[in-house]
Amino acid sequence: MEQSVSYRSTATACYTANFIGALVINLTPVFFIPLKMLYGLSYTQFGILLAANYVTQVAADILFSWPVDRYGCRPFAILAPVLTIAGYLIFAVSPLLLENPFPGFLLGTIVFSATGGLLELMLNIIINGIPGKEKAAMLSVLHSFYAWGQLTVVLLTTLALWIFGIKSWQWILGAWAILPLVNIWQFITCPMPPRIPEEKRQGAAVLMKQGAFYLIIAIIAFGGMSEVSMPMWSSAFLERASQLPKVVGDTLGMCMGAVMLGTGRVLYGLRGEKYDVLNFMIRGAAGAVGLYLLAALSGNPAFALAGCALCCLATSLLWPGSVVLAARVFPFAGAWLYAMLAAGGDIGAAVGPYFLGVIADNASSVSFLEGIFKASSLTPEQFGLRCGLAMGALFPLVTLGLLIFFRKKYGTFKQIALENTSSE
Repeated sequence: MEQSVSYRSTATACYTANFIGALVINLTPVFFIPLKMLYGLSYTQFGILLAANYVTQVAADILFSWPVDRYGCRPFAILAPVLTIAGYLIFAVSPLLLENPFPGFLLGTIVFSATGGLLELMLNIIINGIPGKEKAAMLSVLHSFYAWGQLTVVLLTTLALWIFGIKSWQWILGAWAILPLVNIWQFITCPMPPRIPEEKRQGAAVLMKQGAFYLIIAIIAFGGMSEVSMPMWSSAFLERASQLPKVVGDTLGMCMGAVMLGTGRVLYGLRGEKYDVLNFMIRGAAGAVGLYLLAALSGNPAFALAGCALCCLATSLLWPGSVVLAARVFPFAGAWLYAMLAAGGDIGAAVGPYFLGVIADNASSVSFLEGIFKASSLTPEQFGLRCGLAMGALFPLVTLGLLIFFRKKYGTFKQIALENTSSE
């Protein structure tokens, strides 16, 4: 009991940090339209900022893996919120110091985006290192805080811009910077779990000889595609293809998706320790296949909305579950494993929505499909969006196949645990 109580502040610091991870990724995109109106930025420049965010996170995942193993997590856990504050400060003062603020916006984005990569790398390591048998549940709760952060940041920031006006964006950015300040203090004062001795640590050379390593990276990549593609496209799909009002698409599509994502992870965190996470992932992937198709093919807007929201519940354990599997198969792995998991998930999260956009564009412009448009009473745009979302069912379908193969080759979650225990 003493151990679990002594590390409670550590878990709280990690949960707060993952909330900040959602802040880093989702806050500045809410400012894009105000920045366009105030400073004349283009959509291409916004695309550059989004790309910089993603590239910086993946680079941080990989570049910091060796220093984290060498020096431990605490210095970098403190550095992450410091980078958030520094990046936000650069972003906020750029219009005051530069005639063209875009270079400052880009520099600020690169600085605070390194936070996201650091957090993806370290938080899983810290939670997995806490003594006790509830690691799967704690990892699931950890990842739920990203969903709650996404929901809270988007809603509160949108509300603040509506109340105080678009010129208040710098003050809103400053207000959000209070949370990283709190997180710095949390990581300074909380205990850190013991590190894996260097002589026991499984490094890159060991992991790259294991087929399970590549299989888990593939699972988290396709799991990331399955999880992220639906909420990224749900707003546009519900508004344009299902003819629901924009406010419904935004609030019930994106926000309900975040609620379902967080709920699924919290429920597993509260009750799931008794159950096999691998079985939950298999059932979730199978359910997501049907829910993608329900949302895409249903002519009833209510069913389409239900498909979008419930799909986020079905995919809620695919990403954190992959981390749990990796930790169970490679109990002595160092930071490099978690860096590769984060990079694999991020790449999947970037590729999946892009792939659906390409399908939607191409399907809506194919001339020989005009007969289908007319017979179904769909516009080319509506048909393209439905095709894109239907093709999204391939992501959880591939994930399902990979998970079934994993279970067949390596056994259930509990069997993996018994094998590792006996090998020690």
